[in-house]
This record gives sequence, structure tokens and C-alpha cells, in this order.
Amino acid sequence: MVCSRAFRKHDNRPRFLIIGSGEGDKETMKRSSAATLTLVILLSLSATMACGGKKVEMTPASTQPAASGVAHLDHDKNGNLNVDLRVKHLAHPQNLSPPKSTYIVWIQPKDSSSPQKLGELRVNDNLEGQFKAPVPVSNFQIFVTAEDGPTVSQPSGPEVLRQTVGMGG
Repeated sequence: MVCSRAFRKHDNRPRFLIIGSGEGDKETMKRSSAATLTLVILLSLSATMACGGKKVEMTPASTQPAASGVAHLDHDKNGNLNVDLRVKHLAHPQNLSPPKSTYIVWIQPKDSSSPQKLGELRVNDNLEGQFKAPVPVSNFQIFVTAEDGPTVSQPSGPEVLRQTVGMGG
């Protein structure tokens, strides 16, 4: 069997032609077709896994019924799970009763009783905020509390948003 490169007049991309004869060439073509099909399936699965994130709607607490939030979860190129939390209509923490100074985003792994602090969620003048962070587990509760300061190590203030997340695993 001989492989040769061919070029079209209007296209500089190489085209490979397989030239040959006999039964061996039919078997080679079958193997080549099977390999191509396998490659297409693997690429499709990779694209689905890489692009396929999950979106979960956050449930507001009764103290902030107008608040809304969406947590977008996806895996980065290294397979790490990341959360991108976007909130709207979330009152400034200073306007709560009693007043607080900040919002903190927490996760509570399914198999743990201890919440883990992810970080501070800041709200702008339009009552919107965004928070991004990696998440070390795939099945967890994500929630936001209003706190007296950003250095808290455990949730102690009122909860304003919550949702359960299950990404498998």
C-alpha cells in the first residue's frame, strides 16, 4: 500500500490518498474506519464532559424572598470542580435586621457535618454579586449566610440562599 499527498488547486490542505489493491487493503480500510469511528466517539464524549456543566437554582430564605441565585458548576481542564455563583436582588447585609457586614459562601459535603467556608460574596449597588471558587467535593450543600465579618470560621448568621448539588462521584 502506498500513501501519497495530494493538494487541491484552491486549497493548500494536504489530502492523503491510499493507493493499492488486494484483500489486505479492504482489511486496512475496515481497521481505519473503526479507528476513525472510535476517535469520533471519544472526541464527542470529551467535548460533552468538558462543556457539560451543571446549573442549580438557589433557594432563598423566607427573610429574603426576592433574592435569587444560580450556581454554575463545571470542571476545568484538570478535572477540578469550580462553582460560579451569581446572585440578584440580595439586600446589602447592612440593611438586614439585625445588620450584618458581609455575606459568606459555604459548602457542606454530603458526608460531613462541618461546613467549609469558600469565601466572601460581595453585593454591588444593583444588589447583584458573583463569587467563583474551586470546590473540593462533588456532592454537597452550598449556602450563603450574612455574617458580622469575613473572618468567621463557622456559619453563625442568618442563611439567605441554599441548594443541594450532586455532580456524581
